[in-house]
Amino acid sequence: MASVLQIATPEAIHRIRRIQVFTIAWMTVEAVVSLLASWKARSPALLAFGGDSAIELFSAVVVLWRFRAAAAHEDVEKRAARVAGALLFALAAYVAVSSALSLLGYSEPRPALAGIAILVAALAVMPWLAKEKHRLSAATGSTALRADAVQSALCAYLSLIALVGLAVNAIWHMAWADPVAALLIIPLVLREGWLAIRGKPCNCC
Repeated sequence: MASVLQIATPEAIHRIRRIQVFTIAWMTVEAVVSLLASWKARSPALLAFGGDSAIELFSAVVVLWRFRAAAAHEDVEKRAARVAGALLFALAAYVAVSSALSLLGYSEPRPALAGIAILVAALAVMPWLAKEKHRLSAATGSTALRADAVQSALCAYLSLIALVGLAVNAIWHMAWADPVAALLIIPLVLREGWLAIRGKPCNCC
């Protein structure tokens, strides 16, 4: 971390801290609203999206802490990344079971207007966050911030897939669309978890 702070200008560090504070505030709202909507509507797609948002919140806190710390803490960041990766694998397993039970008729997802609203908002916010973090990571050479940018970009893809599933269910009352959307999200969640554990963010943003 010391090397990153050395090559980064004070203005760049200030902008990184500011955008991470915004990320934490937004991810808190995103996770709470989507998880509550998931519980009320029994929506596997919202569960996958909300769970991923909660883990992204954890990642954003770690990145902000690193840019506020004066000394290097790479070992702590690596451990945090592994924890986030393990949580993503657990989330994928839970969503898979929830989706299977829904498709088998044990529970039926209901339309979730609050869930649709937060997904539409995420589609507007997350691409912008990903772009800003990617630009700042290039300016500072921060691997941690680049990984966070990848997560923000992936969140936009997740929100689009979940939104399609919820919209189909809300408009045409096809309850199966929700768990199918959740199953489509699982590979992306697993990929994010694998990259987090390996500590090698991709170049998808």
